[in-house]
Amino acid sequence: MSDRHNQPWTPAAAADLYGIDGWGAGFFTIDNHGNLAVTTRQRAKVALKDIVTGALERGHATPLLLRIENILEERIRQLQHSFTQAIATHAYTGSYHGVFPVKVNQHQQVVSEIIRCGAPYACGLEAGSKAELALALAAAPPDGDDLLILNGYKDRQFIDLGLWAHKLGRRCFFVVESLSELHLLLTRALALGIRPRLGARIKLAVKVAGMWTETSGDRSSFGLDSRQLVAMIDILRRHNMLDCLQLLHCHMGSQIPSLNDIRAGVRAASHYYRHLLAEGAAMGYIDFGGGLAVDYGGTASDASYSCNYTLAEYADAIVAELSACLDDELPQPHIVTESGRALVAHASLLVFDVIDVAHFEAVAVPQHLDHDAAPVLRQMLSLYRQALISGGTEHYATALQLREELRSCFQRGTINLRQRALGEDLFLAVAQQVANNCAAPELRAQLADIYYGNFSVFQSLPDTWAIGQYFPVVPLQRLDEQPQREAIIADLTCDCDGKLDSFIVGGQQRTTLPLHQPLPDEAYYLGVFMMGAYQETLGDIHNLFGDTHIVSVRINDDGSFAIQQEIDGDSVADVLHSVHYDARQMVAQMRTFAEQQVRSGHITVAQRRQMLEQFCSCLNDYTYYRTTI
Repeated sequence: MSDRHNQPWTPAAAADLYGIDGWGAGFFTIDNHGNLAVTTRQRAKVALKDIVTGALERGHATPLLLRIENILEERIRQLQHSFTQAIATHAYTGSYHGVFPVKVNQHQQVVSEIIRCGAPYACGLEAGSKAELALALAAAPPDGDDLLILNGYKDRQFIDLGLWAHKLGRRCFFVVESLSELHLLLTRALALGIRPRLGARIKLAVKVAGMWTETSGDRSSFGLDSRQLVAMIDILRRHNMLDCLQLLHCHMGSQIPSLNDIRAGVRAASHYYRHLLAEGAAMGYIDFGGGLAVDYGGTASDASYSCNYTLAEYADAIVAELSACLDDELPQPHIVTESGRALVAHASLLVFDVIDVAHFEAVAVPQHLDHDAAPVLRQMLSLYRQALISGGTEHYATALQLREELRSCFQRGTINLRQRALGEDLFLAVAQQVANNCAAPELRAQLADIYYGNFSVFQSLPDTWAIGQYFPVVPLQRLDEQPQREAIIADLTCDCDGKLDSFIVGGQQRTTLPLHQPLPDEAYYLGVFMMGAYQETLGDIHNLFGDTHIVSVRINDDGSFAIQQEIDGDSVADVLHSVHYDARQMVAQMRTFAEQQVRSGHITVAQRRQMLEQFCSCLNDYTYYRTTI
């Protein structure tokens, strides 16, 4: 294992190991009983395990998605406060408008809570499809000061619906992505007699670091280059609609880890804004899109899974750069950001239980071998005895060679199954001795346990599989105990990619995670944190594992909690319906099959009834593993 096993263990050591103080952003801590707890600005603290227990008592089961409403509310407040402070510091005359891009999390609970919590700050919405526009129009009344930003490619129906939103009083901006879209938009606006608010999305030449760097620069998929922007200005002037162009939009990137890249993007965008004013466009708003990162690893670095700045530093950088880049005589634009990830990531976590563990360690090492034991076995036993005295990496290299010879002997039939098993045990014994004497990452990964978790990577954590995204994974309890095992986490799917084997541990990238040995009579819960952005909507139904149960809670000031909303996860019938199976027809078919078996004498009528009851029960049950039925 590692040097941590030789150090005194404290909850502070656990917080450092799992990076809780870094990625937790002040929302999570360890309580006096070694439980991971959620905290509020009012210093109320509730153990997450207690919330899980409350959900189970109400009839839910793991895996369970928890949403903490307090966190969502606080993130909205923090972002707004950061810009308010920056605007005051720099005597900036424009205002700030936060906009939530609903693509980040379209769930009704989340969008409704953002609208409710964001109402004091006129927090708006961004829609990039007809479905998102429809939910945005229905979710928020048309009498506020919040903005509605329309991005993405827009057909006639999309445009007409947005124009009617404008007519109904929504502060709606059509962000033009292409010249072909502009022609359709102007045609429909003329037909309906509406002068819309327009925005122009530009491609910034600035390339940013991070995982989504291809969304920035000249080759980004969306937006206008300088030639197309000039053409847009000329078209609007010919239609006497240049005054409709009021917003400059630029998407600098997603999860931008470096503040310097953000500053560079703001400087580049400000030049476009100044020239649009010079061309006669009305302007008034500049929208920097997304890009505000969150620290998934808790390292406060410029790694792709982290960020080297705070919310306050982000806001100050934008306001300061705009103040410096725009001439004093120019009106300072209102600032818009579409910070989805930073708003919702912390507010959701997945909780699942460990249902089994596979260990890779010797079961029993013999003191002596039979007189007719194969030479390779004698060599392995001798190597093990040497490793007991001074197990170095050279012993592990030799053990690997002997294991290959062992397996070749088995293939040739010169050793039997029991001898093969004995040789594998001896190999693991040597490897463990070497691991006890050195901390080689390769060896640690080879000997790591497999913890089988009651969840699906593809349903709940698709970005870990699709793009190698890191998420904090932490036990919910026993954090006052030193974790003695190294593990990867496998899910329930029949897929070798259905696993978690990339972690940030002690600020370093690791392929294994330190965990506790599960106890026989106690559920061992793991939490995957910062899941609120994208993970709730990107998941698929690999192996027909469906949506998990969802419980939304609010932490009270007295340290209690209240369950606000509950959504049942998918049943087996639900996911079968999604792939066009009819549960009633399936039951009818099973009745027919079973009746045929009764007639042929293979089962009794009582057995037929029992089988059909179990089949129907299965259809109505949760798609995930149940410890007890």
